[in-house]
Amino acid sequence: MSTEFLTLKGAVEAADADAGVAAHYGNPAGEQRALAEGTAIVDLSNRGVVTVTGTDRLSWLDSVSSQNLTGLAPGVSAETLLLGQTGRIEHDIRLIDDGVSTWLLVESAETGPLVAWLESMRFMLRVEVADRSDDFATLGMMGAPLLDAAAPNGVPLVWRDPWQELVAGGFQYAAAAAHPSAEWTYLELLVERSRLADAAALPHAGTLALEALRVAAWRPRFATEVDEKSIPHELDLLRTAVHLTKGCYRGQETVAKVHNLGHPPRRLVMLHLDGSEGVLPGPGDEVRSGENPVGRITSAARHFELGPIALAIVKRMTDPDAVLTIPSGGTLVSATQEVIVPPTAGSVADVPRLPRLR
Repeated sequence: MSTEFLTLKGAVEAADADAGVAAHYGNPAGEQRALAEGTAIVDLSNRGVVTVTGTDRLSWLDSVSSQNLTGLAPGVSAETLLLGQTGRIEHDIRLIDDGVSTWLLVESAETGPLVAWLESMRFMLRVEVADRSDDFATLGMMGAPLLDAAAPNGVPLVWRDPWQELVAGGFQYAAAAAHPSAEWTYLELLVERSRLADAAALPHAGTLALEALRVAAWRPRFATEVDEKSIPHELDLLRTAVHLTKGCYRGQETVAKVHNLGHPPRRLVMLHLDGSEGVLPGPGDEVRSGENPVGRITSAARHFELGPIALAIVKRMTDPDAVLTIPSGGTLVSATQEVIVPPTAGSVADVPRLPRLR
C-alpha cells in the first residue's frame, strides 16, 4: 500500500515492521526533536485498522480480552491484550469507541490474524468485524493533534496512549520515582486515506524519531518487544492493558498466578549503551552478563538527548547492577541497566506461611 510520505524529499523507507513508511527524511535528530516538541507527525499508514460494530461489541471485546471495556465511553482510549490459554500475548490492541463502532489499531502483521480470530469468536452475538485499513490511515504525534481526525460517527478518532499513567485496575512494577512515561504524550489519529496528501504537507518525522522517544519512555511495542513466550508482566503491561479484577477471559489464570504468587521469568530493561565505537546494536543481538547470555535486544535507537539506548528482555535474576555487553558488528558494546521490571516483580499476595511440622 503506497503512501504519499515516501515521495517527500529525503524520504528513506523503513524496514521490518515499519516497512512501507519512512524511517527518516534526511535529518533523524532534527525530526526527533520536532516530534518531541509536538510539531511533527509520523506516517504510520502501514498499520492495521479494524472495526467491531454492533450492540454487543464492547461486552464481547471485554469477555475475550484483558481490559475492562464494558463501560468504555465514546472518545476514551484504552489498551487491551488477547492472550493465549497460557497467558502469552497474541495481540496488543489500541482501542477507541465512537458510540457506534469500536476501532482497533494494530501492527500491520496483526491485522489479518486478528480479524480471522475475531470472526471465529462471534458465535451468535450482534457484532460485525471489518478490516478498514484500505479506508483509514494512522498518523502518530506528540501533544495535541496537528490536523482533524476522521469522525465518521461524530467522534474524532484520536487514540491517546494510556501509558502516561497507571490505569484503573492495573498494577505497575516499575519502581522509578519519576516514570519517564510522564513525557510520553503520544497519540494516534485516523484520517481517511484520501487525506494523506494533505497530511504529508505538514512537518513530518520518520519512525526512527518515534522509536527513540518510545524507547526512552520504556513503552513496549508488540512488533518489537513481544515474542512467542511473552506474558504481560515481563513488559510492565499490567499498568495499562490488564484489569486485575475484571471477569474471566482467556489467559486470566496465568495473569493472576504470576502476579499474586509467582514471578515473570524475564523482565524488560532499558540499556544505556556505550557509543564510543559508533556501533548501535540491533534487535535480536545477544545480551551477556560476563560470558553468560542473559537476554536479547528488542529495540535500539539514538536519542537526541540520552544518546544510544535500547530496550532488552533479560532473565529475571540478571543482576540489575551488572554492566552488560552486547556483541554487535564485531564490537563488544557495554551497557548499564535502568530497571523497568524489577527481579522482585510478582508475588504481591500476602500469603501467610504455615508453621513447619517437625
